[in-house]
Amino acid sequence: MKKILISLLIINLTALNCISAVLWKNEARNAFQNNEMIILEINPRTFGAKDFNGNGIIEPELGDISGNFINAVGRLDEIKNMGINTIHIMPITPTGTHRALGTAGSLYALNDFSSISPYLDNKENDLNVQVEFEIFVEECHKRDIKVIVDLPSCGAYDLYLKDPDLFYLNENNEPVSPADWLDVYLFKTQNTDGTVNQKLLDLHKDFIHMIQKARVDGVRADVATIKPYDFWKQLIIFARAKDPQFLFLAEASNSWTEPPCKECVFTPYNKLFEVGFDGYYGSYFDYKDWTKVKQLEKQISFDTKLFRSYPDKKSAIASFITHDEQSPLITGGYNYAVQIIWLNVLLPLNPYYVDGVQFGDNYIYPYAGQKASKSYTDNETYYVHKGKMDIFNFSRQPKGDFPKLSKEIALATKFRKYAKDVLERGKFETVKTDNKEVFAFTRKNGRKTVFVILNKNTAQVQQATVRYKGLFKKDTFNIIKSDSQPVMENDRIKVNLAPSEIIILYSEN
Repeated sequence: MKKILISLLIINLTALNCISAVLWKNEARNAFQNNEMIILEINPRTFGAKDFNGNGIIEPELGDISGNFINAVGRLDEIKNMGINTIHIMPITPTGTHRALGTAGSLYALNDFSSISPYLDNKENDLNVQVEFEIFVEECHKRDIKVIVDLPSCGAYDLYLKDPDLFYLNENNEPVSPADWLDVYLFKTQNTDGTVNQKLLDLHKDFIHMIQKARVDGVRADVATIKPYDFWKQLIIFARAKDPQFLFLAEASNSWTEPPCKECVFTPYNKLFEVGFDGYYGSYFDYKDWTKVKQLEKQISFDTKLFRSYPDKKSAIASFITHDEQSPLITGGYNYAVQIIWLNVLLPLNPYYVDGVQFGDNYIYPYAGQKASKSYTDNETYYVHKGKMDIFNFSRQPKGDFPKLSKEIALATKFRKYAKDVLERGKFETVKTDNKEVFAFTRKNGRKTVFVILNKNTAQVQQATVRYKGLFKKDTFNIIKSDSQPVMENDRIKVNLAPSEIIILYSEN
């Protein structure tokens, strides 16, 4: 009876979604180019997972439930309430089981282009997983949440066994693993004469067709640099023939100047923009290592000039936190996580978060390295990247010890919307301080100004005097965010900042 009731509910949702689908209009490119997206990256295997015994691993035989598109719908209002307006779904395609890492296989070990992983199917109804995916996308759209889907850059060993012609081979006639990506293999994107591998391109078109059928708003292209210009050109033309607003976001950086392996082609960020990509990562993931505000200024200035050099608008995500970066709780602690949350909304970028950051998840899994009682791959060991979201096993929903961080995100995104004309498009300018550990900058648009001061030191209190000639003689500032009390007089601000503390002032005068 339970299965029948759930099926009826899903059918009713499908009927409602047919109505909402007619009303949805993709505006993804415009939103991204204007820095209007506020993105949350989610792992579809964990997003709605139910780990009833709390051991971190999803064990269906014990009653646990892995993440799927139907139970994911239950978290959409939570995401909406944080101010998120775009979801980036990590790969939804089937994963390989041979030469795998982890007991479920990496999400990025693609095994088929034209179907959705059966593990993302809700077994409590009679609908197929493609229909369930379409329901999830439409439930996002009903909440004005856009959806972009990950396009993996490499293939699983299983796919190589099925079709070796899709892969580059080394001198030993074996498929090539780029860099240290031990469970994925390099696609043969072009022939020896430099022409595009049409068979592989057609499979990528199958992927685009599959997700466009579900009214997805765009893709995030995993390691976009290792596919050639002509390959992307044909794929982008294909996608936008059906949907001109279909977003292409490149995992690429201006600091990436070399291919990850000798067999890899390499298409740098500027060529990706030229061929039609709307945005990239920049190098904001290096912020944790920057010691001078000039480094932040340099990246913002670089991007501003870069984006203006193309006839159509370009932008970037605030890639301070991605699934490839360690949790900010590990990098710098709670205050650092708060600082990163706010930096996302304060810069002329598209804010970007990873599921779990809002709860203070440190992504430390006690089962790491242990032998599994059950595996779905040829690997019987729980493999994880320390301090990063588990993409290799069927594991728990992201959680942590600091759920109030979700309120910080909600406050930050609310301020972003309130001051959108200055935060999305305002001028960025660094401000000198008398302490190299203290960063300061302004965002200005007309009479509106956001003034930001932060302690880059994650371990020690820092005092500083920040000078900005004439600022406080004509402007009256409201304190938006501060744990301490800045002293403002004439053209100076004196601060005594806790480790990683950030102060945000705002004026409309």
